[in-house]
Amino acid sequence: MDLGFLRPLYETTAPVASVYLDTTRASENADKEIELRWRGLREHLAEQGADEATLSALDAEVGGASGVPGPQGEALFASEGRLLGAFTLSRPPLRDQAAWLPVADTLGLTVDRGRQVPYVVVAADREGADVTAYSVAHHDPESRRSFSGSTLHIQKVRVGGWAHKQYQRRSENLWDANAEEAAKDVEAAVSDVAAEVVFVGGDERAIGKLRDHLSRSVLDILVEQPGGGRYDYAALASLRDSVDQALERAVTRARAEEQAEFTSALGRNEGAVEGVEATTEALRRAQVRVLLLAADLGDEPRIWASRSDPLEVSVDRNRLSAPDSAFQAPASALMLRAATQTDAEFVELSETKAAEGTGALLRFVTAQ
Repeated sequence: MDLGFLRPLYETTAPVASVYLDTTRASENADKEIELRWRGLREHLAEQGADEATLSALDAEVGGASGVPGPQGEALFASEGRLLGAFTLSRPPLRDQAAWLPVADTLGLTVDRGRQVPYVVVAADREGADVTAYSVAHHDPESRRSFSGSTLHIQKVRVGGWAHKQYQRRSENLWDANAEEAAKDVEAAVSDVAAEVVFVGGDERAIGKLRDHLSRSVLDILVEQPGGGRYDYAALASLRDSVDQALERAVTRARAEEQAEFTSALGRNEGAVEGVEATTEALRRAQVRVLLLAADLGDEPRIWASRSDPLEVSVDRNRLSAPDSAFQAPASALMLRAATQTDAEFVELSETKAAEGTGALLRFVTAQ
């Protein structure tokens, strides 16, 4: 996964407030409950030293996406009185948390983004199809908030600007001709977001005719969902769960391939490293091609880094070029900052084991 979306969070050398909050609206009092939980996190940030201007910047954004039912969360980042980034997460964080650190704490956000793949949803009938393409993340042009490219958008209230593209065919012409035109929309949508999976629901015969006009490459990633027609609200409401499960399987397959490469390289003792110390040394040399981290690092170590140079990171303060001005922060926060600086990719470690839940695939191997 490309880490480029994290760059705006590293545009300051000042301390950063990082907030992870469950913004699920499962009850009539959800807004009040969210407000109370945020108040507790706000007080915690103030106790850690966060300034009032930065807290006010968070006040203006906190609360999630009110038009999205079902489970969700948010990750907010602010510094020096301004918002650095606001992200709606596909699922709530394991726990509400807020940290005031020298750099943004991005592991939770990165893991959530890594559990998504670009996809297309098609609701078909004999008149045509509604085709919606979702990138891994999209940014609403009318706000500063970004959304994980997750199934939560399937139920998002359709107001304001949408960053994904929507194609609609509603003509009353011949059925087969409509299917042919709808197939063109599907092909275009797949191309737009480099979709890894296409979900099609609706009239069974309409789906069959649509399949007749799709390319082999699209058919290979096609997943048919029961129901989910264009005007069936109940089916649309249940579509999210069906797509969630299929997306999870797709992500698991992709992650397994990348983790297998890591395991193989470790076994050969060539092209990969594991553990915090070895990984930070590889980051210092801009050697890391893919950074691998577990979602929960447990009792995560704090390591040393430079405020001005993201690659200056080490478990040993004296390894840095300017140790007197170095600071400490959680290892994952500093490793993700360094990986972003060098255009490294990210993969979540799940079934694959690595020392301290940390590892890397290397761009090159240095002489011992």
